[in-house]
Amino acid sequence: MRWMRMFKKTRIQELLGLEYPIFQGGMAWVANADLAAAVSNGGGLGVIAAGNMPPELLDREIKRAKSMTDRPFAVNIMLMSPTAEAAIEVVAENRVPVVTTGAGSPGKVIERLKPLGTIIIPVIASVAHAKRVEKQGADAVVAEGTEAGGHIGELTTMVLVPQVADAVSIPVVAAGGIADGRGVVAAFALGAEGVQVGTRFVCAVESPAHEAYKRMIIEATDRSTVVTGRTTGHPVRCIKNKLTRRFEEMEAAGVSLEELEALGAGKLRAAVTDGDVEWGSVMAGQSAGLVKKVQPAAEIIKELFSDAERILRGLENRLE
Repeated sequence: MRWMRMFKKTRIQELLGLEYPIFQGGMAWVANADLAAAVSNGGGLGVIAAGNMPPELLDREIKRAKSMTDRPFAVNIMLMSPTAEAAIEVVAENRVPVVTTGAGSPGKVIERLKPLGTIIIPVIASVAHAKRVEKQGADAVVAEGTEAGGHIGELTTMVLVPQVADAVSIPVVAAGGIADGRGVVAAFALGAEGVQVGTRFVCAVESPAHEAYKRMIIEATDRSTVVTGRTTGHPVRCIKNKLTRRFEEMEAAGVSLEELEALGAGKLRAAVTDGDVEWGSVMAGQSAGLVKKVQPAAEIIKELFSDAERILRGLENRLE
């Protein structure tokens, strides 16, 4: 691999047996078996998002992924989901090799799955959270900046990643705002040993996202996203549309948490599956402005790292 001539193999690659140090984000309704297998076959770590999937559907997706790739893949378990406990058991039954977690403490995941040999990699948004999961037994962390799509924290990738890398001894994967080779190089400069990419993989050929959803991302600019739900304690980054404007109006009016939750119920599925990009939740990161085309997942991975290599060579020449 040409990339390896520029960098030594990272601990993330060694830990997971990856050709490229890249994860695909665990995006609910988007990250299914087809996309996960395509990313894994392309040399990265594909991820199935358990989200709020019924356990029988998650079981079916895991089995489909196993039939499509013989390479490592992961399941992302959203710990605040009502189906999280069931997802943990489905993962255990299927001996999924890697689990990423989000939205909560991964203690119960580590306790149940690590004895089975599962590698546990929580998504974190602060130094304190990173330290805590390391003590609990996490094998690595994904440090996700506020530039990411979907549920987010407050710190940017630029300031979060180096502080987490300084604070823990386990490998750090950078996420949030990464969609091209420049982002990959920057992440490694900040101390990461891998990257996680979400928004660009929404526009993979193998992604099940509706064509209207993909088109919204491709047509996005630097200011196309907005964060809603801050008053609920669970802020979400999406592309601006009628739904986000309604959220902003209702939050400004001080409506109840129940009313806000009712407004958002089922809206991600409406956007991803039905293509409702006006009243659906078009979750995407600020990197949407960098995504210009739909292409196969394997091609996205190769392009990211070939661009990174080109950038590194250019920097090397400047320093000579």
